[in-house]
Amino acid sequence: MKSLSRQGVNGDSCARGNVVSEESQSVSSLRPDDVERLDAQRRLIEAHLGDDASREKYRTPAGKLGLLRALLQMNVFRPDQTHELQSMGVVLGDAFVQQLGLHWVMVEDEYGRDPALALEGTSILLYPLTMISKRVEAGEAMDVFDLFNWTADQVEQLE
Repeated sequence: MKSLSRQGVNGDSCARGNVVSEESQSVSSLRPDDVERLDAQRRLIEAHLGDDASREKYRTPAGKLGLLRALLQMNVFRPDQTHELQSMGVVLGDAFVQQLGLHWVMVEDEYGRDPALALEGTSILLYPLTMISKRVEAGEAMDVFDLFNWTADQVEQLE
C-alpha cells in the first residue's frame, strides 16, 4: 500500500521528524484525552466564528477552509504561536475528514505521539496539525484552499 507517512504537501515533512518507516510507527485509536485535546484546539479556532451564518457555513469543508483563510489573511496568529497554528491544522484535518472520509488516529514513533488522519484500508497517513504551522512559521505565502485541494488530489491518486 502507498503511504504519505510523515510526508506532506510538496514533499515536505509534516511532523517533527523526517520520513520514517511504517515498521517504526504504531497507529492507534484516539484515547479520551486525545479527543479532549483536539476538541480544545477546535474550540480555540471556532471562537473566531462571528455569527450564526458563519457557524452554519463552518459545518462544511469549504466553511472550515474559509475560516482558516480569513484567520491567515488577518494574521490573527503570529508565527511563534505554534499551538494556535496547529489548532488551525486540527480544523484543516476536520475538513479532510468530511471531504475524503479519513479518520483521526494517534501515531506513535521514536519522536512521540501525534494526531494524524488515516484512510481506512490503506497505509495513508496525513499530519494536518503542522501543514499550516510549518508554512506560517517559515514565512511562506499560502492559500489554504490550494493546500487542501492539492493534498486531497494526492490522497485520491494513492487510493
